[in-house]
Amino acid sequence: MGMLAIIISLLLLMFFAYRGVSVLLLAPLMASLAVLLSGDAAFLLPIYTDTFMKALGNYVIQFFPLFLLGALFGQLMADSGAAQSISNGIVKQLGTQHVVLTVVLACAVLTYGGVSLFVVAFAIYPISRELFRQANIPKRLIPASIALGSFTFTMTALPGTPAIQNAIPIPYFGTNSFAAPGLGIIAGLIMLGLGTYYLRSRVKKAVISGEGYGVHSEREVVTENEADAPPAMMPLAVAMIPLVMVIGLNALFTYGVFPAMDLSFISDAFENVSPSRQAGLWAILIALLSASTWLIITRWNHWQDLKATVNKGCIGSLLPIFNTASEVGYGAVIASLAGFVIIRDAVLNVSPGNPLISEAMAMSVLAGITGSSSGGLSIALQTLGSEYLAMAEQAGISPELMHRVATLAAGGMDTLPHSGAVITLLAICGLTHRQSYGNIAVVTIVLPIAALVSVIILGTLFGSF
Repeated sequence: MGMLAIIISLLLLMFFAYRGVSVLLLAPLMASLAVLLSGDAAFLLPIYTDTFMKALGNYVIQFFPLFLLGALFGQLMADSGAAQSISNGIVKQLGTQHVVLTVVLACAVLTYGGVSLFVVAFAIYPISRELFRQANIPKRLIPASIALGSFTFTMTALPGTPAIQNAIPIPYFGTNSFAAPGLGIIAGLIMLGLGTYYLRSRVKKAVISGEGYGVHSEREVVTENEADAPPAMMPLAVAMIPLVMVIGLNALFTYGVFPAMDLSFISDAFENVSPSRQAGLWAILIALLSASTWLIITRWNHWQDLKATVNKGCIGSLLPIFNTASEVGYGAVIASLAGFVIIRDAVLNVSPGNPLISEAMAMSVLAGITGSSSGGLSIALQTLGSEYLAMAEQAGISPELMHRVATLAAGGMDTLPHSGAVITLLAICGLTHRQSYGNIAVVTIVLPIAALVSVIILGTLFGSF
């Protein structure tokens, strides 16, 4: 009955999340339902206050600075004109003859530089709409193009990306954001190359059938945000500086500054802090803070309302962090139930000789259930992280390889139809699941899984590189 209780709560979580109910309410309710159905009603309140809220609070303590600075940096990039300048610059370089590639690369550059994928979607959609209309390419392909550049290789594969998905495994495996760089690049190229090829084949098929852009009324008029006075544009090279700073400073502190320092004094003063496990996260925070400061100072005379921008960015971090933390709290409650032992043992024994396969299965299943790569990754590592690290050490697999496989796996099944990111993207574009989800699924599920399988095979044969 315990296992059935977990399955029922998970199915209801997926159903109501798909229907648009906030996970802030869903997570504790579905966790409570699982507890009640498991026959532990007497422990319901203690489990909520001690298990659910403790897991939620620990996650916020650990990752809130990254969510905060990431959202702030993204808002500064958008309101300073840097994001728009980069998008326009890429369009000028590639022209309208490579519309899909233009949109994908514009999204990729922004997200790899640390701009939130939701900010990117809002910033790129108006440009994509005009490009696709001018080239007479079906509008239904815009969401897949944005998703390929924002939700895939720059989020989970490319080394050094400041995406939260790439930071979550750091404290569990003692790695950094550049873990297994060679394998990450290979995975990224697979997703970018095959994704672009697939979308271009869809464009070619539409041209042959004479489909065209189509007649659309949703978001074809100027919205309130688009009607605002646009921020001052800047040269592409200048607009790229903050993005280069994020990646460059992250690498500098990860491989240069922190390794050269004796940080043992930190452990002496804070017995619960391990610099070797936290340095990778600290490097990302320093990079985001430095790039944000650069934007504020260098664009000082161009801000329409700097206070409003900062406030909007900071407030914008709250919903994502608490959504994910609530899912972590839900996972902690599920992990405390007797039925979870059966599920855990089944997942851990998927491939006893190769923990990479077991880890990939766990991350994929939980990301699919929660509809969130960060949520699924957090739940899996919160409950099984120590087991996977021990299995990896026993099998002679490097933590760096475990890190990269974990992030890639979390970025595969996370975009099922109930995914919040997918629902938001379709809303921004004014399209429906029926019109666009099939293509989104190919570029964000099928191809990332293909890249994940390739990395597992290469990692098994040649180790981490």
